[in-house]
Amino acid sequence: MSTEFTETEKRVTLWGVAIVFLLSALDQTIVATAMPRIIAELNGLALYSWVTTAYLLSSTVMVPIWGKLGDLFGRKPVLLAGISIFVAGSWLSGLSGEFGDLPLIGGGMVQLIVFRAIQGIGGGALFTTAFAIIGDLYPPRERGKIGGMFGAVFGLSSTVGPLIGGYFTDHGTVTLAGQVIAGWRWVFYLNLPLSLLSLFMILVKMPTMSHHAKGKIDFVGAALIIATVVPLLLALTFGGHQYAWTSMTEIGLFVGSALGLVLYIFAERFASDPILPLELFKNPVFSTANLAGFLVSMSFMSTVAFLPLFQQLGQGVAATTSGLAQLPLMLGLFSSSILCGRLVSKHGKYKAFMIGGVVVTFVGIWLLSRMHAETTRLDLAWRMLVLGIGLGPGQSLFSIAIQNAMPIERLGVVTSSSQFFRQIGSTMGVAIFGTLLTANLNHGLGKIMPGVDVGKLRAMGGMTHSGAAPMLPPFIKDIISDAITDVFALGLYVVAAALLVTLLIPNLPMRERSLMGAQASPEKDGDTVIPAEAHL
Repeated sequence: MSTEFTETEKRVTLWGVAIVFLLSALDQTIVATAMPRIIAELNGLALYSWVTTAYLLSSTVMVPIWGKLGDLFGRKPVLLAGISIFVAGSWLSGLSGEFGDLPLIGGGMVQLIVFRAIQGIGGGALFTTAFAIIGDLYPPRERGKIGGMFGAVFGLSSTVGPLIGGYFTDHGTVTLAGQVIAGWRWVFYLNLPLSLLSLFMILVKMPTMSHHAKGKIDFVGAALIIATVVPLLLALTFGGHQYAWTSMTEIGLFVGSALGLVLYIFAERFASDPILPLELFKNPVFSTANLAGFLVSMSFMSTVAFLPLFQQLGQGVAATTSGLAQLPLMLGLFSSSILCGRLVSKHGKYKAFMIGGVVVTFVGIWLLSRMHAETTRLDLAWRMLVLGIGLGPGQSLFSIAIQNAMPIERLGVVTSSSQFFRQIGSTMGVAIFGTLLTANLNHGLGKIMPGVDVGKLRAMGGMTHSGAAPMLPPFIKDIISDAITDVFALGLYVVAAALLVTLLIPNLPMRERSLMGAQASPEKDGDTVIPAEAHL
């Protein structure tokens, strides 16, 4: 039987999903500004990138699993489960280090990493299910406008997140019942009321959606995805820092990842209901758009994740100030996302906007790579505005292009795959460029102070705070800022590769009507599913 929704039901559902999307996006931006203070209090500069990597790693491996569950059991229960786990992870993250060392986990920084991983398990359901619900309700051509709006929501959260994170980090320390609560902990506690609001909206207001797929969960495939991705990301994170690239640990992790991939390909050929069907990669839109999204996300995270570190440690500004400095970036992202979404809906073409976004992103990252410790706030602002304009189109267009080329019964799988590859790119970006950053810092410090690395900075008193701003000697600021901008420069190679792949994405016309409520058939009413043989 078909399922049709009224315009009122669509609007209510869209608002509920927007809150979920805001919740997930806010968490990715609100934490970044607090990280320099967190690593100072929990003594964890050497583990800086792991706080982000842990979240991205756990959410990434869960994305295809949540997507498949959404196809099998419906979007609503998946959202409810994801938000509940996300709430638990947020609460635990705020408590990190409050009770000293914990059995098996250890100190505060390791606790934060573990609890962020729990957050990520729930967070993996949020973005994926939000975009899948949009695909359920709206035809591909309308999704450009809706996707642009959600890109704007991401821009809003990215604007508000650093401001809130910076403000509470600098001014949020309070004493309740004789217990001092450090300001940065509110960065995690603030997720709780927003999570409860989204839970209420979904439970009470969101109608139950029918699901299209039949089958069972591919537990073997899910386990092999984890066995492939986790060792790879661990190897990239540890390499050149904790272990030499040629060490047995590194070799073992890479070999384990390769073995997991081979076993996954073998197992999925015989799986009755694979979690990520291999034949999807025969579709040129699916394969090229996912690869381009992977590369764009890698370059995005390799830049944005380290901007607060550049400002707070390289330039010596307060967390609140570094949060305010994110405004131009988010203004550019907000504006270009909405504009491109509307233009795609109007003209039914997406490729030109994808290409333009990647080109502007390249220019923006090149401008950031030319900065130094003495770069003024105004000089930083216009460079970040350019980067934001370039990043806007990519927030939704890669997913929309993939949804447009695939049948509705696989909407959850293909949407989750798009998010999966983008998160893999983000995670690898943080892991690889975090490792390069640590190596650059150790090299720079070793030239000035032989035997000193990033792990010894705090012990030497090199990372103390005066009021809100970190106090560092000028020569250390120069070393940090140069190390970070060198990482930005390396990101240009990734953006260049993303541009080449984006040029290969087929520019298919957008379907005019939704497949929701109809049998997903390639022959129906012009809802043509593009075959694998579609030429470029």
